[in-house]
Amino acid sequence: MTRIGLAQLLSRPAAAEANRTAGVDAIASLFEQGAEIVVVPEMTVPWYTTDREALEPLAEPLDGPTITAWQEQAGRHGGLVVGGLCERSGDSIYNSAVAVAAGGVIAHYRKLHLFDVEKHCFTPGDLGLSVTDTGWGRIGLCICYDLRFVEVVRVLALRGADLICVPTAWVRGFDRRQYREGELIAHAEGALVQANLSQVFIACTSQVGAGDGVELLGSSVVADPYGRMAGGPLSTVREQLEVVDIDLSEAHRAQARSELIQPRADRRTDVYGILHKGDPL
Repeated sequence: MTRIGLAQLLSRPAAAEANRTAGVDAIASLFEQGAEIVVVPEMTVPWYTTDREALEPLAEPLDGPTITAWQEQAGRHGGLVVGGLCERSGDSIYNSAVAVAAGGVIAHYRKLHLFDVEKHCFTPGDLGLSVTDTGWGRIGLCICYDLRFVEVVRVLALRGADLICVPTAWVRGFDRRQYREGELIAHAEGALVQANLSQVFIACTSQVGAGDGVELLGSSVVADPYGRMAGGPLSTVREQLEVVDIDLSEAHRAQARSELIQPRADRRTDVYGILHKGDPL
């Protein structure tokens, strides 16, 4: 069994240092509750905003204070931290996610699909889609709106991911729906469907509450490779921590539903296919 910690938080506007501290406290708490992999939301630091002027002085390189703090927690507890932050590289700023172990960053991803006015703020991701071997299994990363593009999960699954970790800041408005407390939002429903279609675990941790000009919906979930809820949904209105037990070997078993139902093998790659960096998948 692998224990996944979901740290559903709200990063407050103009409070980068406090948000960093709150994130580290949540990570430590989940590790102390037995989590082995902790997922914190998109843009946990400095906070979720598309105000480039506010972000530019706060964007961090990979050796900045946020990743250093996450590395310290990962080392202290022998675990893995996956989270989102605003990354600086040269004159560009990125909406990025990293997986951080005791030895430092082991996976680095920049959001490929920028949502709405994020296009006016961030540089589009340029690192592609990759998977990383860990002591628990093979892990892939993506961020929030990336899940609306089915190719993302499919590519990561076909490249061997057992678990896709998804820092998110799910906002109201995309699906023109209202939600009740505790209801599974459409964004999370999509993660369940894609987990089933691609036979992979998907762990999504969202920001929640009144953000910087947006309403953040929470509803963090862990979907199993049969499209079932392994964890969550967490609250749609409040911060919450949860530890979820999963068996990552299920991602392999789910690829054969019976002798004659094998979704990976049944793909008609003679008719269609997916290319990723020139490689057919």
